[in-house]
Amino acid sequence: MYLKELNTITDDLLAELNTLTFTPPISHVYNPLEYAREPYRIYLKRFAAPPKEAVFIGMNPGPWGMAQTGIPFGEINAVRDWLKIEAAVGSPKHIHPKRPITGFSCHRSEISGKRLWGWVQKKFDRPDRFFARFLVLNYCPLLFIETSGRNKTPNSLRIVERAKVIDICDRALRRTIQVISPEYVIGIGAFAEQRAERALAGLGIPIGRITHPSPANPKANRAWGPLIDTELARLGIYL
Repeated sequence: MYLKELNTITDDLLAELNTLTFTPPISHVYNPLEYAREPYRIYLKRFAAPPKEAVFIGMNPGPWGMAQTGIPFGEINAVRDWLKIEAAVGSPKHIHPKRPITGFSCHRSEISGKRLWGWVQKKFDRPDRFFARFLVLNYCPLLFIETSGRNKTPNSLRIVERAKVIDICDRALRRTIQVISPEYVIGIGAFAEQRAERALAGLGIPIGRITHPSPANPKANRAWGPLIDTELARLGIYL
């Protein structure tokens, strides 16, 4: 039942997001939950069974991670070799020349995903041990690309456009968390924590935050794994 509900939430999310339009400097918008839906279906079927001790929420896809594999923080090697997920990946209708989609043939490695799943692998050895307690999801499935090829994050969109995205993604997140019934929701970074606090208001679920593993975050470049261990322990989650 949970899988049907989660796929229905995803279908509804895609339908609503597809009604949106974006203005310059955004020139391209990728939605891997459309063209890389099959790997994501496998991910949910294999790992999303509720309940969970905690659900970790990221912001949105990276160009060499989820944009390629459909899996949150989906660095190629981690998804294929450790999660053991590999499936056909299509492509967006309009592709930016600086952000090609080659699926599991991609030779780029996304540092954020490599750090996150590398930390998980060191702590839990096998995927089933991690997913018995936890799940990783993304708040927004869209990758926003400027004309220059630069990524634009949801929190930096124009006010009107951001409000529409947030409204849709907040409702999808709330429905998802109600299905999975975690004890905690943990934002990976400040934006995800803030959105979780708003979207999940009134549900009585404790919400916390861990440092985002992006190399653009100086704090993450100094022993990110041990830092996360400490931050989770402060929230009452022990590994």
